[in-house]
Amino acid sequence: MDQNLRTKDWNIPTMDRSLSTYVWFLSTYYDGMSLPGRIQYALYIIQYFYYPILAVVGVPVNVVTIYVLLYKACGLSPCVSRYLMAMAAADLLVVILDLILRHIPIVYLEQFYFLESIRVCNIHAVLLYAVTDCCVWFTVTFTFDRFVAISCQKLRSKYCRKKTVAVVLETVTVLSCLKNIFWYFMFSDRYRLMNDPWFCVVTIDVQMSHVWVPIEFLHHILTPTLPFLVIVLLNVFTVRHILVTSRARRRLRAHTNGDNQDDTEMQKRKKSIVLLFVILANFILLWSTLIVYSISHRMNNIGYMSVYLDYSVLELGFMLQLLSCCTNTAIYAVTQTKFREQLKNVLKYPFIQIQSI
Repeated sequence: MDQNLRTKDWNIPTMDRSLSTYVWFLSTYYDGMSLPGRIQYALYIIQYFYYPILAVVGVPVNVVTIYVLLYKACGLSPCVSRYLMAMAAADLLVVILDLILRHIPIVYLEQFYFLESIRVCNIHAVLLYAVTDCCVWFTVTFTFDRFVAISCQKLRSKYCRKKTVAVVLETVTVLSCLKNIFWYFMFSDRYRLMNDPWFCVVTIDVQMSHVWVPIEFLHHILTPTLPFLVIVLLNVFTVRHILVTSRARRRLRAHTNGDNQDDTEMQKRKKSIVLLFVILANFILLWSTLIVYSISHRMNNIGYMSVYLDYSVLELGFMLQLLSCCTNTAIYAVTQTKFREQLKNVLKYPFIQIQSI
C-alpha cells in the first residue's frame, strides 16, 4: 500500500498542486504514507505561506540594507560597506529572480500557467545562476578582504582600497555571467514549473550526456563547494592570527600600561571575526542541503545510485537557500551596533513623518 501511495505522491502535484489538494491528500492517506511522503506534503503546505512571506520580507529588507549602508554612517570601513552593499544587492536579485519569478509560480501553478507560453526560461536560468554565483562569491571576496585587513599588514594598504573593491566586484560579476552562459544551451526556453534542480525543460539527451555531466559537476564545485572550503580556510587563518596577536598584545600591555585598559584595536578585530563567523555559519547551514541533493541527483541520473535522497530534501534545500538571502540584515543588526542604530532610525522615519502631519 505504501508503494502505491508513493506513486500518487509523485503524480498528484503534477496534476493538481492546489493547497486544498495537499491538505486533503495528507489528511486522507496520512496513516498509509511513509515518513518522507508526510514530510514532503507538509513542506508543500508550508510553502504556500512561506514563500510569499519571504518575498514580502526579503525585498524591503535588502532594499533598506542597501540604503543604510549607502547613505548612513554605520561605523564600517568603506571597503566593508561596499562588500556588504554588493551582497545585499545580490540577495535582492536572488529574491526577485529565484523566489518571486521561479518558486512562487511553481507553488501557485494555477495562477501562473501562462508562463508556459513565455519562452525565456533559458535566459532566466542564465541570469538566476549568475546572480546566485555573485551572491556566493561576494561572500568569499569579503572574507578574503577581511583576512588581508587583519592578517596581512604589508598588503593591507595596497589591497583594502575602494578602487580594489570595485575591480574585484566587477570581475566577479563578469566571470559569473560568462560561467553561466552554458545554461542557455543546456536548457530549452520552456518553463517546466516543477521543483527540480532544473526548472526548465531539459531533453533526455542532455540529462544523460557525458559532456554536460562534468560541466554541471564543475558548476556545483565552483558554487558553492569551493567557496565553502575557501571561506573556512580563510577564517581559520584569520582566527589563528588574531589569537597569536592578542596574546602578544596582552603580554606587551601588561608590561607597559598594566592589564586593566581596554584594547580598542583588538575589540575591532573581535567584532570583525564575529561578523565573519556568523556569515560563514549562516552560509554553510542554509546552503548545504541543496548542494548535497543536487550532486546526489546528478549522480543518480548517470547511474551512480550509491546515495538516494528523498524529494523532500530538495524542497527543504530550496527553502533554506532562499532564506539565506533574507538573513544578512539580521546578522549585521546583531553584530554591528551602529548599523542597528541607523536601521532603527530608517524604520522609524515614516512613522515620525506621519505623526508630524
